[in-house]
This record gives sequence, C-alpha cells and structure tokens, in this order.
Amino acid sequence: MITQKMKYALKALLVLADEAARPVPEGLTIEEIARRAGTPKRFLEHILLELRNAGAIRSTRGRLGGYSLLKKPADISIPDLLRTIDGPIAPLPCLSRSAYHRCEDCTDEATCRIRKVFAEVFWSYLVIIESLTLEDMLRSGSAELPGLSEVAGA
Repeated sequence: MITQKMKYALKALLVLADEAARPVPEGLTIEEIARRAGTPKRFLEHILLELRNAGAIRSTRGRLGGYSLLKKPADISIPDLLRTIDGPIAPLPCLSRSAYHRCEDCTDEATCRIRKVFAEVFWSYLVIIESLTLEDMLRSGSAELPGLSEVAGA
C-alpha cells in the first residue's frame, strides 16, 4: 500500500500538472494546491519540499511565485516518487534494488521459498509500475480503471 503522504504528493502533482496544461499556467501557492487537491496544508509544505528536492517541481519566490512542475508529466516517474516519498517498494528487503539487505533469519536466499514466491509477484508488479508516469495518471481521468471493480474489496 502507498502511504497517505504519497497520496498527498500525487494529488499535489496532479494539480500542478493540470495547471501546467492551462494556456497561461501560473505558480500555485501551498494554500491553492491544498485547496484544489483536497489535502491538508500543514502536511503539504514538507511534501512539496521533498518533491522539489527530487527534481519534479520548482518553487519561485515573490509576488507571482509559487510551485510549478519542473518536468513534463511524461518524465515524472511514479516508482521513483514512491521510493523517494515512501522508501523501498519491495515486499522483502532481499528483493529491494535500492535498499537490499539479506533477511536476518535467512540461511540461503537461493532456496528460500518465501523469497521465491514474493519475487514472482513483485517482478510482475514491477513490470507494470516501472513504466508508470504522471502522464499516465493524467490520462486516466475519472474513467474507471479496468479490473478495479473486481479488486475493490482488496
């Protein structure tokens, strides 16, 4: 599961992407982003700082300043953001590419059945998520995603 913090980050990015698509985009204040995204302002300041440090957005000071996208939505990687905001996305530390470490109770990774089963599921997940960008999220609009009704209870 993604954290609430990541959901707020994605909502903020979607607001900034919608603004960037306008004929004359403007920098948005934290207050305006929070209002449009329906997120609490008090959490957003720290999240926007992390997004800025990750190179996804920029902030401009001054009367006409505010936050705006630094990259095109197609160049903003969702899995990279997940790792930045939430940390490793692997279900086990021995499967993580960015924060690998051997499980403390594991005697042999090569024969570990837990690792094998979760690796198969995780690699399938990675094939899908590694290509996901903010552009994909923008294109999804409000249409129901395929298969969503089947997994609504998940």
